[in-house]
Amino acid sequence: MIGRFDDLNGKVVIVGSGLAGLMTALTLSPQPVVLVTRGAIGEHTSSAWAQGGIAASLGDGDNAELHLLDTLAAGDGLCDPSVAADIVAEGPAVIASLERAGVTFDRDSSGQLILGLEAAHSCRRIVHASGDGSGAAVVAALLKTVAATPSITVLDGTELRSLLTTDGIVRGLIVSKGSQIAAIATNRVVLATGGIGGLYDSTTNPTSNFGQGVALAARAGAVLADMEFVQFHPTGLDSARRPLALVSEAVRGEGAILVNDRGERFMSGVAGAELAPRDVVARAISAELSKGRRVFLDARPALGNRFAERFPTIDALCHEAGINPAAEAIPVRPAVHYHMGGIATDVRGRSSVAGLWAVGEAASTGLHGANRLASNSLLEAAVLGMRAAQDISGTTAGVVSHVLSMSPPQAPDTSVVRGAVSLNLGVLRNRVSLQGAIRTLLPLAEGTAACADPATVALAIGVFAMLREESRGAHARTDFPSKLSVATRRFMTLADILDAARTNIQSFARSA
Repeated sequence: MIGRFDDLNGKVVIVGSGLAGLMTALTLSPQPVVLVTRGAIGEHTSSAWAQGGIAASLGDGDNAELHLLDTLAAGDGLCDPSVAADIVAEGPAVIASLERAGVTFDRDSSGQLILGLEAAHSCRRIVHASGDGSGAAVVAALLKTVAATPSITVLDGTELRSLLTTDGIVRGLIVSKGSQIAAIATNRVVLATGGIGGLYDSTTNPTSNFGQGVALAARAGAVLADMEFVQFHPTGLDSARRPLALVSEAVRGEGAILVNDRGERFMSGVAGAELAPRDVVARAISAELSKGRRVFLDARPALGNRFAERFPTIDALCHEAGINPAAEAIPVRPAVHYHMGGIATDVRGRSSVAGLWAVGEAASTGLHGANRLASNSLLEAAVLGMRAAQDISGTTAGVVSHVLSMSPPQAPDTSVVRGAVSLNLGVLRNRVSLQGAIRTLLPLAEGTAACADPATVALAIGVFAMLREESRGAHARTDFPSKLSVATRRFMTLADILDAARTNIQSFARSA
């Protein structure tokens, strides 16, 4: 039985309460909006777990052009240059907007912003709040503002189950709260549902984030982009904790080095060394681990007893795992951290489906290319949240009627697909592993079991990865180790993905 939220019909519905969702809701104020969030508002979001901060060209000698060059270099030829230029230019304005919304950024005794350095940045431009607790501090400040904004109705403990469309236009959505199922009639939905880390065993993301928004948008007909590009953070804290704790890139920015269990600094001969782009560092660490070695991040020479003062959150996480980073090296391993792919959108957050916007990690704007530049994600989340809100503010609810639906799909379950994804779609890929993933995932994605939505997202990653016969950015194939001379983004609908998967399986069967 499906109930209705009649008093919410016609309002803009935002799904997700990370930075992108909160900025969308606040920017739309005083227009009434509904904020749907799986847990308590602001919880279980990657934004709140972000340690690094927000990239913005505010330092002496820095400017948007330099920030753009670093972004394009990290993106390994696959960024959309015009989109990237547009978004990074907004860095200073984003910091100012967040401060007006109540965020307090770290400043020195003279009142100047303290700017950090992270991998692949040519200068210090990372703006922090509460040291290495930047995401939590930003989200906490915005939550206070949301709580004081009467135009925002929060549906917490509520999960999106499906999008309802007619003739390719959004007409509403089905949500669940506990055992209750309800429909909201609306022609304006914003997906801010986060990343895909929950598909993998090793991730720094909330394990409930598996790309639900991406799956449901794809089922509604939305075009997806760049799904193969999964960024593995090189330095997840190697412990029994799940998800893995993150040891921020900023630690390497302060001089920490990577060594194996022989004490060898294996990154010393690589351009940029420990501050090389994330894909380079992740592959190097993976290569060491594949040899049966262990890898450690040694901050003792650079920080010593100052570690806890500079990185209080990471220090606490290390001590939780029985490690004192001031006195011993930190064991690390790559973990899924960010997804460059997602729902294809323009710089206003518009998807290919009328009435559907996507912002934050769920979206793929072309900013990140094949490999996200550190701390550009919170920047993009804020910019696109504001841009989508401005775009939506020029629309009207129109005539929105009650929506009816068949029984919604089961609550999603990632456990069935996680093993196949972790084994076959990791840091290093090849034809055999990708075909194994596709063969396993296709029937699950085509089914109606609880694993269908996670399998759909994972299948998209596998198909995009199979079609990209090169190594570029975060996508590394051992059977195609070189880059093609021309970099090309790929865009596919779910129908395209399913067709490509079936063709691959048929081809495999013929060659077996």
